[in-house]
Amino acid sequence: MSDEESWRGVAAEDTDELDSQVRVRLQARSRRLLGSLLRPHLWRCLFAVAIVVAQNAAALVGPLLIAIAIDDGIPSAVDGHTATLAWCVGGYVVSAFANSGLLLTFQRLSTRIGQDVLLDLRERIFRHAQRLSLSFHESYTSGKIISRLTADVDTINDLLDDGLNKLFNAVLTVGGVGTMMLILDVPLGLLVMAGFVPLFLVTRWFQRSSRRTYRVTRAAIARIIVQFVETMNGMRAVQAFRRESRNESIMDSLNGRYRDADAKAYVAIATYTASVRAIGNLSLALVLGIGAWRVTGGTLEIGVLTAFTLYLRRFYDPLDDLAMVTNSYASASAALEKISGVLEEAPSVPDPTTPKKLPKGGGIVFDNVEFHYGPDTPVVLPAFDLTIPPGQTVALVGATGAGKSTVAKLVARFYDPSTGAVRLSGVDLRDVTDNELRQRVVMVTQENFLFAGSVADNIALGRPDATRAEIESAAAAVGAHEFIVALPEGYDTDVRKRGGRLSAGQRQLVAFSRAFLADPTVLVLDEATSSLDVPGERAVQAALETVLADRTALIIAHRLSTVLIADRVLVIDNGRIAEDGTPDELIAAGNGEFATLHQAWVDSLV
Repeated sequence: MSDEESWRGVAAEDTDELDSQVRVRLQARSRRLLGSLLRPHLWRCLFAVAIVVAQNAAALVGPLLIAIAIDDGIPSAVDGHTATLAWCVGGYVVSAFANSGLLLTFQRLSTRIGQDVLLDLRERIFRHAQRLSLSFHESYTSGKIISRLTADVDTINDLLDDGLNKLFNAVLTVGGVGTMMLILDVPLGLLVMAGFVPLFLVTRWFQRSSRRTYRVTRAAIARIIVQFVETMNGMRAVQAFRRESRNESIMDSLNGRYRDADAKAYVAIATYTASVRAIGNLSLALVLGIGAWRVTGGTLEIGVLTAFTLYLRRFYDPLDDLAMVTNSYASASAALEKISGVLEEAPSVPDPTTPKKLPKGGGIVFDNVEFHYGPDTPVVLPAFDLTIPPGQTVALVGATGAGKSTVAKLVARFYDPSTGAVRLSGVDLRDVTDNELRQRVVMVTQENFLFAGSVADNIALGRPDATRAEIESAAAAVGAHEFIVALPEGYDTDVRKRGGRLSAGQRQLVAFSRAFLADPTVLVLDEATSSLDVPGERAVQAALETVLADRTALIIAHRLSTVLIADRVLVIDNGRIAEDGTPDELIAAGNGEFATLHQAWVDSLV
């Protein structure tokens, strides 16, 4: 594995401790993601910056006008010349209104930009997660994806909603006020600038501390969401096996870790804020002391000292905001690391750069296929060769873990072979687009998923443009029509979450209807009849001849009643074909594994 591959998904996992080289790469990756999100809004961002610059310029005018009013306007007014004082008062009012109006405009614009960025980010995560291969989703739990899409995005939302406004204002205010103080009085300005040395050191410490802490909090909240999602999804098992206390113990531990990490973050920000205020108060005390001494000595005007003091308060107030922004940025940066880790995951079964069209037919060939699920996992299929002619129905039988489902997953291209090739109609599946393959190959599994919505919508999953007549015809072909019309609203009945309104057998019949309506060239049935009761199995058995007609089929089943309808039976043992023949031939042989299974099945019926 290359160095690039080794660190690419680091933030996709919950890694808390990172070496400096990996940390730099993750931060660079996060900045690339943030840049790609902001790039489409570049001109609006520049306009927002121009507005906030103008707003800060308006805010800086106020103290300067006060200094002029005190030193020139009031003495002139005493002598009967009020023009200078009037201009100062009017200018102050205008600057105050301009400051408020420009601030409102900036906040509305920045909020709109922020929401557009978040919309883009959510769509990217959802779209990319659907494109990622089955291998990713089998290792990266749904709870983590939910955490990326909710908690992490919300953290970035906090930064974009208020953080950008505070950041721009803080930077511009500190820069502008610092410049004005140096213009008003160089010695006092340099005294204030000297405070930047401890400020820089404290800020640097805070950035490092908060970034490290928020990596832990992002990981902790992800684990909490994972635990919650798994508990809710497995509630039937939780209550059946009385696992409530154990789950509460796990959740308490995860919550405790999150609490401790969050407490460290708040201690860091409290320390930083207190340090900034201490430096600010010390600077103010020194300015007032030295300024008052110079005023009494006649080397500094009272109006200048007043303006300088007002500027000094404005100089340190934004630093409190900067602390909050730094805190939000540290949290958002950790979230961006996690999100960018997901977005940089590449599908393990990518679409081909130069795709080939699948010709008619449906023959399947395994050409010297070797497969293992990971580089450090054992080989599941060693040098596997198999040819299935078009239109043939082949049943795979064998012990659990023999490799039957792996064969089915390779045919559906949920995985690519480690070596060798799987071909459909003579074309390597790696040269076929995912869209075309999903139209030509359909898999029906034991736990076929039903989405919340109507029965009709679930049947039409593979063909959303199907008419109601076509949907009902597909249901009738597999024997599902009768029970569907008996539902409260017939085909419009909501099956609810995961199809919970239907029995296991009914859900399976809906899945068969879905497959029949999709009309694939190749149909893969992976334990697809295991959830059916005896009447349901008989209905499906009767319909399977219609469903399997004129198409290539691969059946994985432990029920021999389903296997016996196949044209050919393969007995798989440790990833190899141990027996191959028609059901009658293998039964007649009398001494093979399939014959033994068949005899045991016959005895069980008696």
